[in-house]
Amino acid sequence: MKVILEHIIQQLLDIQDGKVWVGATYKGKLEKINDDNAFIRPQPDLHSVAEIISHLTTWQQETILKIQTGEGSLTDDCEENWYSNDRLKKKTWPIILNNYHTSLTQLIELLKTKEDPFLEEQYYDTDFKGNYPYSFVINGMLHHNIYHLGQLGIIVKYLKSMGMY
Repeated sequence: MKVILEHIIQQLLDIQDGKVWVGATYKGKLEKINDDNAFIRPQPDLHSVAEIISHLTTWQQETILKIQTGEGSLTDDCEENWYSNDRLKKKTWPIILNNYHTSLTQLIELLKTKEDPFLEEQYYDTDFKGNYPYSFVINGMLHHNIYHLGQLGIIVKYLKSMGMY
């Protein structure tokens, strides 16, 4: 049975381009992002849109690895967690965005192959240094994506005020 997993998958899809109660989706926030504004940090303590999308991609890929192998490889301290704008500019915004969509699609396709009892199976989390049920990382990924959607909203608001969106 896949009742819980189907619900999680639907939530992942809804925050991308669905009808959500909060009204904001990734598609809505990213529709006017391009190479000219993707790398702008509107405030010194805010990330750029490109940094956030790259960060999400990294952790989606890490979640895929955990599901496939039972163990991750990254921690919050890893360089991959937050690549610099200078490094990301070499990739270009379209590639960063495509990598994000690809990793999300791969994660969803992988989840579609699982049944709900999988959520209680254990994996080793290198960041939290212990064994956890897969529900921890999968729900965590959903929460993580929602959290950063809120951050994108703040960044986009700044970009609009700067005439860059």
